Amino acid sequence: MGGVSRAAEESNRRMLRARDAMDRSYAQPLDVPALARIAHVSQAHFTRTFRAAFGETPHRYLQRRRIERAMFLLRETDRSVTDICFAVGFNSPATFSRTFHGIVGRSPRTYRKEAVTLGVPTCFTMAWMRPNS
Repeated sequence: MGGVSRAAEESNRRMLRARDAMDRSYAQPLDVPALARIAHVSQAHFTRTFRAAFGETPHRYLQRRRIERAMFLLRETDRSVTDICFAVGFNSPATFSRTFHGIVGRSPRTYRKEAVTLGVPTCFTMAWMRPNS
């Protein structure tokens, strides 16, 4: 029995290592092969184990981290939406806008207008960003 829990502990440590890399380097071109290498597991095992551990795929987690950072930059800076798109790790403004809208429920420009108008506190933003599951 002790061996199983030690293996599970090691697996969790590997997934946390990959998640920490996403939190730290969200703007870098991270993909499943790179993340699986960080976790020292196969790509298929990585995706399956990450989802079981954190409730969403690695890709979705990374997208959400990037969008959280974009929300902060939209609220707190006057950088252009395109500049923010590239700064947080998206390669295309269209993909950024589509992903942002899918997660936040409004376009980056609309979000910025509403956040500035309402002066939205960060704690509300974080509540909006929690995964549904």
